[in-house]
Amino acid sequence: MARKITIYHLYPNNMNLYGDLGNITALEKRCLWRGIETEVVNVNVGDTVDFSKADILFMGGGQDTGQKIVASDLQEKGQAIREQIQGGLSALLVCGGFQLFGHYFKTLEGNQIKGISVFDAYTIASNRRLIGNVVTDITHNLADWKIEYGFDVTEKNITTLTGFENHSGQTHLNPGLLPFGYIIEGYGNDSNKQYEGARFKNAYGTYLHGSLLPKNPHLTDHFIMAAIARRYGVKEALAPLDDTIELEAHQASTTRAKTAKTVSL
Repeated sequence: MARKITIYHLYPNNMNLYGDLGNITALEKRCLWRGIETEVVNVNVGDTVDFSKADILFMGGGQDTGQKIVASDLQEKGQAIREQIQGGLSALLVCGGFQLFGHYFKTLEGNQIKGISVFDAYTIASNRRLIGNVVTDITHNLADWKIEYGFDVTEKNITTLTGFENHSGQTHLNPGLLPFGYIIEGYGNDSNKQYEGARFKNAYGTYLHGSLLPKNPHLTDHFIMAAIARRYGVKEALAPLDDTIELEAHQASTTRAKTAKTVSL
């Protein structure tokens, strides 16, 4: 059976820092190599969109100015997005995207940019900029994915994600909201160096740029499998790929994080 995944890319003109577009490329390529068709729909300010047709939702990072530009439009689309995520739509929200999917982002000037409350979290700007390579443990997600699909998403015993963070916003998770991962190296959501990102159903917020998916193929495959399962009602392992280069990148990024010092400016 021929399969197709539709990826909605939110605000690519305003929210695309530090190679975030590479996440779309990783999804496209890993689908292509398996004979899965993909369509990328760019969603910009003012567009009328049917989110029920999306299989994966992606939003990258942006500066405060970019967030201000898209915030009002995102509010108009918020209810439709929340309904689809409640129904299992996969979403990856990076940095500024992560912040705007929480309750709000409060700037240094005290202005509050309203989010769409997918995540029970909020972000406060600070004078500290948290910069560096990150390694985060996602064992709890892998355990949940195994229960969901009935098999291990990764057969390579990868229990970590690695990426690069550069943010001054400090995000706080309210009780009951799961983090995406637990910090091994780096800062993560705030200066406490405990949690990285957030997870609600199949929506994942993160501060990991770099971009995230090319060097974390197990996460990319999770999004593809989740999209297929939701669209076609099929839970099955994807055809294996030669991930030698991806895993070398994962290991190199991990080693860099463990040997370099994080920076706080």
